[in-house]
Amino acid sequence: MVLHQQSKQQQLFAALIAAAAGTSVILQFFFKTGSAANFFSFFTIQCNILVAITAASAAFFPTTGVGRFFTSTSVQTAVALYIFIVALVYNTVLRGLVPLEGWNLFLDTMLHVVNPLLYLSYWFIVSRKKSLLEYKNGLYWLIFPFAYLVYSMIRGAMVGWYPYPFLNAAQKGYATVSLNILIM
Repeated sequence: MVLHQQSKQQQLFAALIAAAAGTSVILQFFFKTGSAANFFSFFTIQCNILVAITAASAAFFPTTGVGRFFTSTSVQTAVALYIFIVALVYNTVLRGLVPLEGWNLFLDTMLHVVNPLLYLSYWFIVSRKKSLLEYKNGLYWLIFPFAYLVYSMIRGAMVGWYPYPFLNAAQKGYATVSLNILIM
């Protein structure tokens, strides 16, 4: 596990990211429609929570056990991958499907554009050191997205609700959903 010594400026940047991600998730929770279970079933929300935890760990308690875990190169790179997926899928597939305005538009932009850009910038500055990345960990990085897909498909079949239209097997069928997943 590779840890990073951070400057005060990097810790301040991490604190800003933690505040932005944490606040946008909390505010989005209050503006949500639907159940809390549905809210926390969005990959976007889960990834922004991971961004908030990872950034807060780097900013406020990097030397604790939890802090060392979340400030490791592998974990920070995994979180960067996840939040990149959020931004990429939203901005290429989902943007504009639901008309938004006011706070909903602001929070949507925070969750899908601003927070990903902030965290990816942080990762590029602090964590991205090719000589330190252990690419064999790439398979481990895929466990969370894979588990998320399994959870979403099982839960969707059980409750009749899917977090994203491209995962809706009830409407599109499992063959189309599987193809959607492979394309992404």
